[in-house]
Amino acid sequence: MRIPAHSVCTAIRDDIVAGVHPRGSRLTEEVLARRYGVSRVPVREALRTLEAEGFVVTRRHAGACVAEPTEREAADLLEMRMLLEPLGASRAAQRRTEAHLKVLRGLVRLGQERARRGSSEDLRSLGGWFHETLAQACGSSSLTSMLTQLRHKIAWMYTVEAPPSPVESWAEHGAIVDAVARGDGERARAITALHGERAAAAHRLRLSGGPDRTGRVRTSQRAVNMSGPRH
Repeated sequence: MRIPAHSVCTAIRDDIVAGVHPRGSRLTEEVLARRYGVSRVPVREALRTLEAEGFVVTRRHAGACVAEPTEREAADLLEMRMLLEPLGASRAAQRRTEAHLKVLRGLVRLGQERARRGSSEDLRSLGGWFHETLAQACGSSSLTSMLTQLRHKIAWMYTVEAPPSPVESWAEHGAIVDAVARGDGERARAITALHGERAAAAHRLRLSGGPDRTGRVRTSQRAVNMSGPRH
C-alpha cells in the first residue's frame, strides 16, 4: 500500500486503533516503510508524533512498540471526554459559523432518518462526524485537537454497544444543535453532558484485563455501568 508521506501518521494510527498493530507489538521503521510505501523518514516522524499522543512507547532493546494502556488510563480518558465535550459544545454555541450549523443540521437529519428506518449501519460513522464537527465549531484548535485524540484513543480502547433507542439518541443530537444555534451555551453544555454520560455507559473495555468484577469501568469519581445506550 502506497500512501502520501504526510498521511503516514494517520495510517499507522488508524491501523493501531483497528488492531492491525496489536498492543505491545514492535513497530519497525523498515517494516512500516514497506507496508505504507514510503521512506523511513516519514515513518520515523510519525512514530515520534504517535509517541507524543500516547499510542506508541519506546522500549529499551525493543525500540518503538504499540502502547499497552491500563484499565485506569482507559477510564481516565473516558472521563476526560465527558468533561471536555460539554465545554466544547458550550464554546460552539458562542463561536460556531453558519457553515458548522449547516453540516451539523444535515448530519442530524441523516441520523434521525436512518434511526427511524432502523438502518443502524451508518449511525456510528454519522455520530463520529457529528462530534467531530461540533468540536471544530468550538473555535479552539487546542480543544479540537484534544477531543480528536480522545476519540481516537477511546475507539482503540473500547468497543461500544448500539443504543437501545437510536431515535432518542439522535433526538439528543438535535437538541444540542438547537442550543448551539440559539447561542445558549449553558443548555448546550448540559445536554452534551447528559448525552456523554449515557454514551459512556455503553463502552466496554478491549483491554486484556477487562472490566473489574462488578462489570464496570471505574473512574476517579464513580463507577460507570457498562451497559446502556451510546451516541
